[in-house]
Amino acid sequence: MSLNWKEINLILTELDLPGCQIQKLVQPAYDVLSLQLYGKGAAKNILIALSPGACRIHETFRGVPKSERPLRFAEFCKSRLVNGWIEEAEQLGDNRIVRLLIRQGKNHFRLYARLWSNAANVVVTDENGLILDAMRRLPKRGEVTGGHYAPETALSGEPRLVVPERPVREYAIREFPPEIDSARSFNAKIDVYYAEHGGALSLEALREQARRSYEGRIGRLTASLERLREKVGDFGAAERLKEYGDIIMANLSSIKVGDSWLEADNFYADGERVRITLDPRKSPAAQGEVYYEQYRKAKNGLADVQEEIAAGETAKAALETTLAKLLEETNPLALHRLLKNGGERPPAKADSKRPGLSFRRKDWLIIVGRDASENDELLRRHVKGNDLWLHARDYPGSYVFIKQRAGKSVPLDILLDAGNLAIFYSKGRNNGEADLFYTPVKFLRRAKNGPKGLVIPTQEKNLHVKVEEGRIKELEQCRIEKR
Repeated sequence: MSLNWKEINLILTELDLPGCQIQKLVQPAYDVLSLQLYGKGAAKNILIALSPGACRIHETFRGVPKSERPLRFAEFCKSRLVNGWIEEAEQLGDNRIVRLLIRQGKNHFRLYARLWSNAANVVVTDENGLILDAMRRLPKRGEVTGGHYAPETALSGEPRLVVPERPVREYAIREFPPEIDSARSFNAKIDVYYAEHGGALSLEALREQARRSYEGRIGRLTASLERLREKVGDFGAAERLKEYGDIIMANLSSIKVGDSWLEADNFYADGERVRITLDPRKSPAAQGEVYYEQYRKAKNGLADVQEEIAAGETAKAALETTLAKLLEETNPLALHRLLKNGGERPPAKADSKRPGLSFRRKDWLIIVGRDASENDELLRRHVKGNDLWLHARDYPGSYVFIKQRAGKSVPLDILLDAGNLAIFYSKGRNNGEADLFYTPVKFLRRAKNGPKGLVIPTQEKNLHVKVEEGRIKELEQCRIEKR
């Protein structure tokens, strides 16, 4: 439930904002704004939230985390409002629109917080009502830069809110349960209440989001581990293949070209006779080599599967640990940020553990695997289906990946960067140019029984690239150093 007009008046009375300076402004989420103030001998952190069903303005006593990336409205407000002084703070009539008059140097601005659940917004205007920017740009309402917003009009020299007629409804200050009512001020009570019941940004909703996300991932990982363990059982027959090879080699004199099977004593199990299938087209010695080769492939496959199981179990334990930490978090804004960032994988740690070379170019991440082992590791654990894969045709060398960005297609300039790296880190480097394959990772399939890292692309496109020394030097300046 959003604040009603009487509650807003009580909050503004307690805050006593005129005379406070805006020292810092943070926008931790797209619909949340925090004004960090100092005045009258005390610091205050004012939270404005536009969440549906939880629109509010009040002092918060919880930490407000910064956004991972600069948000448009926050950057605008920092340039116009930070270091400004609040001269007036009032609600316009009973219509749940809070107006702050702010002076920064010689300039005066108005910040309007419209706390309507179905049409909430924060709008900043100049003295004449010209909109400078809005948290939510709403063209149909005219709430865009250059529009006009003045919910009050002059009447007999006094501000008055113009609103349509509506049924009279009585409002009251809400009552709280005893565990909340013990707080010292109404602002403190509201802060505690909305931490638990703040709609999409409440602890209850965020914890449920964490459970759905992480329990789903843990469940899928558990199912994958079960399938891998079944493969281990299949590979368990590898020793039998080696035994068959030994039995064949011990009975070469009994095998003739054209034989389809060999029946002989199994010296690995006393008193047992075994019947071993043979290839009639092969010589007796080659028959044993067939089983030895199958044994080597099975052993190598078993090692790969066991490695995947170990990595999967580590990943599962990390997810379970992260979920437990998320559910223990008591600050809803901090929990919201953790969920947004994936919780368990801070970017710096991910960069340090990722193999190969990494380059950050115009907000795009390009990853280069320098050998078969790094190519394989990147494919298994560090790239996803919509990431782009590049590889030089006809030359052994690096796999290059361009990490996908949500809602963005890879620009030609970034594609050329990756293409230059693919040639530079391949055997075709001295030619200065080469043809490339490129396709999304989801269109790669591993070559059956092929060497580590070998993939076969489908739906691939071709690109001819000439190596540009200037571009390579620029990319070296964008290389991410591992810690």
